[in-house]
Parts: sequence; C-alpha cells; structure tokens
Amino acid sequence: MDRFDRHNKTQESRGTDAESSVPWARFSAWLECVCVVTFDLDLGQAIELIYPHDAKLTEKEKTSICYLSFPDSFSGCLGDTQFFFRLRHSVGRVSGVQFGQKDAYNMEAQLILQKEMAYFYGYVYFRQVKDVSVRRGYFQKSLVLVSRLPYVHLFQYLLQIIAPEYFEKSEPCLEAVCNEIDQWPPPMPSQTLNLPVMGVILQVRIPSKDDKPEASPIKQGQKEKHLSSSMILPTINELDLFKCFQSVLIHIQLLWELMLLGEPLVVMAPSPTVSSETVLALVSCISPLKYCCDFRPYFTIYDSEFKEYSTRRQSPPNVLLGVTNPFFIKTFQSWPHIMCLGELKVSRDLLKQVKVKKLAKLKTLDTKPGIYTEYKTFLHKDKALIKRLLKGVQRKKPSEVQSTILRWHLLELTQSFMVPLERYLASLMPLQISMTPWKTPPQIRPFSQDEFMASLEHAGPQTTSTRKGDWLGLYKQFFQSSNFDGWFRAKHREMSNKMDCLHLEAICDADLLTWTKDKSEVEIVDLILKLREKLARAHTHQLPVKWELLNKLENYIHSVISSLPEDLQTLLHKD
Repeated sequence: MDRFDRHNKTQESRGTDAESSVPWARFSAWLECVCVVTFDLDLGQAIELIYPHDAKLTEKEKTSICYLSFPDSFSGCLGDTQFFFRLRHSVGRVSGVQFGQKDAYNMEAQLILQKEMAYFYGYVYFRQVKDVSVRRGYFQKSLVLVSRLPYVHLFQYLLQIIAPEYFEKSEPCLEAVCNEIDQWPPPMPSQTLNLPVMGVILQVRIPSKDDKPEASPIKQGQKEKHLSSSMILPTINELDLFKCFQSVLIHIQLLWELMLLGEPLVVMAPSPTVSSETVLALVSCISPLKYCCDFRPYFTIYDSEFKEYSTRRQSPPNVLLGVTNPFFIKTFQSWPHIMCLGELKVSRDLLKQVKVKKLAKLKTLDTKPGIYTEYKTFLHKDKALIKRLLKGVQRKKPSEVQSTILRWHLLELTQSFMVPLERYLASLMPLQISMTPWKTPPQIRPFSQDEFMASLEHAGPQTTSTRKGDWLGLYKQFFQSSNFDGWFRAKHREMSNKMDCLHLEAICDADLLTWTKDKSEVEIVDLILKLREKLARAHTHQLPVKWELLNKLENYIHSVISSLPEDLQTLLHKD
C-alpha cells in the first residue's frame, strides 16, 4: 500500500525538481563524498583526494578519516582489506539535509536503516602491496565511501567493483563512478532499485518499516545472483552472523543481554575486518529493536573521543568499541566487559569456543581469547540451539544456512521480550470513542513500570517463549538503559502522531458550520486558528493522513471564514 498521499507526492516531486538543479544532489542522497587516503613518509596518513571536490568536511573530520582508514600497524594486513568505521560529526556542523522525524526517508525506513543524524559511516577498501618504486617499499592506499546510510553490504560490494579499477586508473575512473551514482534514483524504502555502476546494474530492495520479518525478501541462504549484466543483492545491510559469532556461539545469550542492556563492551580483534563486522553483528543481534548507545566498529587511539572513553571513572560510558591495538586492553581494564577474539581455530571439525573468564585474569598484551566479565545472564542458555549450530559445523553446513538459524533465534528472542512492552504501551492509548472534535485530544496515559511488571503474570514473554530465567530482573535492568529510552521516545512519538490523525478525522466528520451558528465571533476565530494549527502540524510532521481529509479540512476552514463579517474575513485571509 502506498503510504504517501497526493499532497506528500506533490511535495516530493517539487523536492526532486529542486534537487535536479543542485549539483550532486542525487549523489548526496547516497554518499557524502569519496576519499582517497594514502601514506606519506613526511605527513603519515593523508587525504590525497576528496570527490566531489567541494564536499564539506571539517578539518577534524578529515583527520579522523585519515586515521580510521588504515589498519593499525599491529594488524599486519597485506593485500586487500575491507572494513568500516563510524565517525561522529564535528560540533557545530551545518548540513543542508533535513534529518530526524521530518525526513521523508527516515519516516519510511526501518529504525536500523535510518540516516544517522550525528555520525558518518566510512566504508574502506585498503590495499597494501610491495612496490619497489615507493621509498617505503609498499603501496598503501585506501578508497573510502563516506555516507550517513548504514548500508554495509551494499557499499562493501560497491567497493569490490570500483576500488581495484581505481587503483589501476586513478582519478578519471573515480570521477566517472561518482557521475554514475549522481544518476541513481534516491534510496526509497519498499522499492526495488536498479543502480548502474561500471557496466554492472546492482539491484537492491530497501526494506521499509512496514515489512514483516517473515515476509522479508532477504534470505540468508541467498548469495548475490548474476543475471547477465545485473547483480541482485539479497540484502543491503546484513552480515553473515554465523561467521561473526562462530567462536562465541555458546555465549550468544550473554552477548544478546549485554547488547539489550547497552552495557559497555570492548571487542579486541585481530584485524579491523573482524573488529568492524563483529561490532555490527552485535548491534544487529537485538534487531528490530534499535541499538541506541554509541558504537564504533573500528576505533583507534587517534580518535577524538579516545580521551573521553579512556578516562578512568566509576562507570565507563555505554559504548561498544571495536579495536585491534593490544594497548587498549591496558587502557580499558576498568571496563566491565571485554571480548578478546583470536584467529579462528578448528579442532576435530569443531570451532574452538572461547571461554568466559573473570576480569581479574585479564592481562596486558598477551591476553588469551575469551569474554572477560563478571556478568551473570538473567535467562538460561538455549542448549538446543547451540547443539544444532555445532552439529551444523560438523556436517559442514553453509555459513548462510547457519546464519539463518541464528538470526531467527535472535529475532524470536527479541520479539518475545518486546511484545509485552508493545502490548502494554498500546493499552495506554485513549479509546477512539473518547475523541471528540470540540475538545483537546485526551492524553496518552503515562508509562508505569509497576503496572507493566504486574501485567507480565498473564501477558509476559512466557506466552511466546519457552526460555526460562529471570525475565522480571531483565526488564528492570532494561528500564535503566538507553535502548529503552530510545524505544519509548520513538513509540510515544508514533502514538502522539496517531492521536493527531484520529482527532483530525473526528473534526472532519463533524458538522462545523452547524456548530458555529450559536457561537460568538471570538469562539469561531479561535476555532479557525486551532484548525489552521492542526493543518500546519499535519503538513510539517507529514502525518499519515489521506490527502482528501486535509483537503476537506481546508474547505471547512474556508467555509467558516466565509460565514464571518467581511472585515474579519479580510483579516483572516491575510493571516
């Protein structure tokens, strides 16, 4: 069903026409810019090229991109390496793009796919090969796509097409690619898009917030499909979960709870690829709930937030960091949860699983793989799931199949936890019968933790999940987290918008002209001003109201004004 009414379509078409006259407007819907970062013997890591040339990056952002675009020296990455990072905007940055609830894309996109308001993503393709023509003996360069969109799979795949070609043909190749992207249709949820680049057409579908998980076209068992010159990507953002979690499968319940509660966690990985993919896999494991804490898939000591995060304090910030430099183990020893990942080891056809260890056993530099924490899970492990996945390893099942099992398990777990909250929140909405056109809409009842906890006895997770454990304790802890705060704010905003829509419908169903017959001019003018305010709010917040309804309200206002004396009519028409 098309959610945009005729009015919004008109506004959208006007915006598209306006965009066509702005240089790089279509390009900027996908990417902020493309950067080339190289190693200079005198300067160190330095930006060699930014395209388009007039891209607006602050000096601080450029410096951060330089440091984040190269693997740490401890990683020892030779050949081609792909990873990604997340960078906070500079304070005071001015953007020409609207964000937040008023942004048309964000209104329709799933929460986890919305544009970032305060962060950039950097998608990196790094090449390090021996080159005797270079003083240092190595060619070292990164091609970086900078975007506000969390389309990890799409942009990583795009880099695989353009980066090798760029390293061979340099700037003219990059200019041609950017011009092609500037012809792409804008990212629009629920639509399948064809995106041509370098002789290949990438076909992608952007999920919308109305998509149901079981109806999603994304199947983890699918890989990219070649159809002549077209390439069908099964997902724009999902990673291979099994590949990311294969050494910690027996602790998946522990990791899910740490993410749900937004606990501070450092992931120490052997490479920026493992670091960034593991961090994003952790963030996505509570999907469709949005992870509302800060997270950095790849973090270095040169990051401007390093001092903020490394300062010893009683309670570390609620942030998820992916690092590769062992120095961080010493720096973050006071943090409550540290996950150290080594190189994957296979023993007797089974992946060696890391152990949960006490923080006291954490050592600097020579720390062994493991999850160092004192945390005790509220819910019991799903032993049947772990057994099924490990048996899949023995039988050499494809990673995509294993990922499907794991993703569905985590989805069902998150939904079992969130459904009682969704159900309780729905009960706070006033009854539609209490909505009258002549009064201010009734208020949404306040959220009561005690009332919610009491409701769990007959409408708790046990209705959808067989998982045993301390669900009540988990909810109590969740209420203290940023994830609950972010979820509640978004839901309350949705409910408020729905109340506005229902009140508008009640007003339009009423006989306003009859109501005004025995009212004073002051009361009628007051009504007109309130109706105009309602109309403006519907347009400004792009409420999902039918165009016919808004048109009807505009006609009502015009009719009521026409019933007033001419001097008042003139005054109100001026307004």
